[in-house]
Amino acid sequence: MSRTTARIATIVLLAAPSPALAAPAVALQAAPQAPAPAAPRVAAGAEARAAYDRADPLSRSVFWTEQADINPLDPVAGVKAAQALRELGRYQQAADMAERVLLVQPDNVEAMLEVGRGHIARGHAFYGVSALEKARDARPDDWRAWSLLGTAYEQVRRSQDAQTAWARALQLSPDNPDVLTNMAISAMTRGDTAAAEPLLRRAAAQPGASLKVRLNLAMALGLNGKMDEAEAMMRRDLPPDAADRNLEWLRARTGSGAGDQARTWGSLQGG
Repeated sequence: MSRTTARIATIVLLAAPSPALAAPAVALQAAPQAPAPAAPRVAAGAEARAAYDRADPLSRSVFWTEQADINPLDPVAGVKAAQALRELGRYQQAADMAERVLLVQPDNVEAMLEVGRGHIARGHAFYGVSALEKARDARPDDWRAWSLLGTAYEQVRRSQDAQTAWARALQLSPDNPDVLTNMAISAMTRGDTAAAEPLLRRAAAQPGASLKVRLNLAMALGLNGKMDEAEAMMRRDLPPDAADRNLEWLRARTGSGAGDQARTWGSLQGG
């Protein structure tokens, strides 16, 4: 190798970067991107709300609970979430949701009523009495507060107070099927199916009477020994297999303690 060639090679070697000085490979890579921030949740508009009002209880519970979380000051969302949860049988959650509304709107009567309904449904009406009494005092002409109070009082063994409350509810809303049914179920749990029957006949005769009212009347008729009439009612209202099961239940329990019958029937019908 000539001196000139060696000199060129030396220059090239000196120009080459040392491995120890080379930039780390990571520096040549793009920096990781931070995750995009989640879009803020916004309250649904009137059209969406109306659509969910027609949905099934599960869909309504999810929707209205989310709306209540987005805006805790939205009393409509909180109350409707409580209603849907109660329909799903989540009674404690329903009462808790209604209590949340009362934290920010202590005078919300609809929330008071839902607190009462939730605790009554879970079998601990004592914890709903105070809210129902506040609802009654706030709206003394609202039959719903009186009717629910009657049921709550009956559950906590204040029978005289229950009868007074139901009597006032019927003054405000004569022949109301809900009130009459509550009174009848109370009579049946005391073993007085004879007193329950005329109340349920009045309730079932009303235009707004529900299927549950008619099934309760059929139960009272069966327990009072009027199985033919009870069967005719069930055959009209239920599919054959469901009617067969309910009639079998009635025949098996005729002659046993009526108080236990009423509670068991309520359980059979889903409360």
